[in-house]
Amino acid sequence: MGRFFEFPNPVDEVSARLVASGVVVMVVVMFATRQWWILAPLTFGFIARVASGPRFSPLGLLVTRVIRPRLSVTPRLVPGPPKRFAQGMGVAFSTTASVLALAGATGAAVVVLSLLLIAASLEAFVGLCLGCKVFAGLMRIGWVPESACEACADLSTRLAA
Repeated sequence: MGRFFEFPNPVDEVSARLVASGVVVMVVVMFATRQWWILAPLTFGFIARVASGPRFSPLGLLVTRVIRPRLSVTPRLVPGPPKRFAQGMGVAFSTTASVLALAGATGAAVVVLSLLLIAASLEAFVGLCLGCKVFAGLMRIGWVPESACEACADLSTRLAA
């Protein structure tokens, strides 16, 4: 059962950025059309990716099985735990927006989704993973143990690469 819900480690940064691009598209389409039902697949996708990477995520599967194999870009492998944490932040934001939208607080939902859009856009277009930065900060202050990501804790291995 443990391998069933295993998150990939390492993660291909190119695939992560493509998934983030898909999140950007979903949120922009939702804003443009005001079709709040898009929050359901958006939230499910984040939950699925936290649980097991792309294995159950329609967007993750599209990226890893269809789009990424067609690109001739060299993989850039990065540690998986910070990316999983970032997906968890996506769960928090998309779930919060869903609850707010269902409660009729669509203005507040738009604010939360705007923050998610900013984070996903930074990942997709700039390569800056805010969730990864938060993860690193939590490791620095000791709230996340070094054992959660040994590659993150040992900078010499990343600098050598």
